Formats: sequence, C-alpha cells, structure tokens
Amino acid sequence: MNTRPNNEYKTRRPKEREMIFGIRAVMEAIDAGKELDKVLVRRDIGSQLAKELLGKLQGTATPVQRVPLERLNQYTDKNHQGVIAFLSPVEFQHVEQLVPMLYEQGRVPFLVVLDGITDMRNFGAIARTCACAGVDALVIPARGSVSINGDAMKTSAGALHTLPVCKVENLQNTLRFLRECGLTVVAATEHTDKLYTEADFSQPVAIVMGSEDTGIYEENLKLCTEKVRIPMTGAIESLNVSVAAGIFIYEVLRQRR
Repeated sequence: MNTRPNNEYKTRRPKEREMIFGIRAVMEAIDAGKELDKVLVRRDIGSQLAKELLGKLQGTATPVQRVPLERLNQYTDKNHQGVIAFLSPVEFQHVEQLVPMLYEQGRVPFLVVLDGITDMRNFGAIARTCACAGVDALVIPARGSVSINGDAMKTSAGALHTLPVCKVENLQNTLRFLRECGLTVVAATEHTDKLYTEADFSQPVAIVMGSEDTGIYEENLKLCTEKVRIPMTGAIESLNVSVAAGIFIYEVLRQRR
C-alpha cells in the first residue's frame, strides 16, 4: 500500500542558497560558469543592464522566463531587481563531447531522450531506472522540460547525482547529431506496427520518449530513424511514461547481454 503523503511532491519555496538575486549577481554567476537551471526575469524590465544579461543568456541552454513582479516576490522578499536565477544541483554534460568520449572508451552508446516530460515524478522515476540500468546519459531540452532542482533530485532517489544529464538548446539539432554519430534514434510511439522487441538495440541507440498527453513532437518524430511500440491488449491504451521507459531500457539490456 502506498502511504506516501499527497503533498510530498508539491513545489516548495527554494532555499536562498539555491537562488541568485539581482542582475549583476546573475551576470557574475554566468561569467563564472555556474550551472543555472532557469532564470526568471520581470516581464516589463527594460534597463540596459538587463539587456546585457539577456544577451549573455541568448544561445545558451538556460531557459529564460518572463514573469510578472508578483511571481518573483513569491520566491524572495529581498531586492531581486527583477531577476532571479535558480542554481542547478547537477553539472550538465555536453552531448557533443559525451558521445565521442563513449566511443573512445569502447562503449556502445545508449542514451535516453525525453521530449516534453514535465511531470517531476515521472522524470525522477525515469532517471532512477536509467541509473540502475547503466544508461550513458539522459538528454532533455532546455525548454518544455522538467526543472532539475531539489525536488527532482529527491524523486530520482539520488540517481541524478551519478547519471550524466545533457540539457540541449535545440532537440532537433541534437537528434541530427546523434544520427550523424551512428546512433539509431528510436521513437517510442503508438503510430507504428513494429513492436519494440523487433528492434535491434545491440547497436548504438538513443530512445526517445514523449509526454503521455502529446507524445513526441512531430518535428522530432520525423528525425527518428525507427518507430516502435509496446503492444496493448487491455482496455487502457497507454502506459505511464516512466513504466514505458523502463520496458524499453531493459529490452536494450536484455538484447546486449
């Protein structure tokens, strides 16, 4: 029986050590190479210094959200100057560096790509399964994905402390890069007749999982080299995404052993 309190996964107010307040302080953190999960900027901010900050963030994998002043005030009572940055508890890896390194080590790359997974519990469960199964890295888009914060670390049961995570600015470019590197990009989708057990996972592979409501975005789905599905014979036509990811991940291990 699940006795977990219903409020365990509710968003908490971050501790001050997890945030940076003020425009100059955030700029200094960027220049120092600090890993940022996201940056909230007051919607109507327009100072020259703020424009300089936004310029530094442009083209990076750090999401920038324009929010009303009231949203910022919910996080801190201090003088934030219209800008709050949230520090990431993990150091993100660069997929362009990671994949060649895996080949150099004589490994057969195995990546899991999450497209639009925003539920904290699903993300944490997938990360935990990846860590248990020895997945080489988890790839997430910078926008439209769950934030890797203290809550994410908790739901992953510590898996995110050891599992490499790559946060990418453009997921389509990343899928193209993986294909160019020789990985088979396999989409988990119901829009196919091919079963997941019919795919060859013994070669370098990246499995793409989409959200439960929208699935893999069409633009990303077109870039996948294979499409496979899990057979459904019951009245319910879909699985929880973390359960589905677990089935795919352990099929890869089964074939490789």
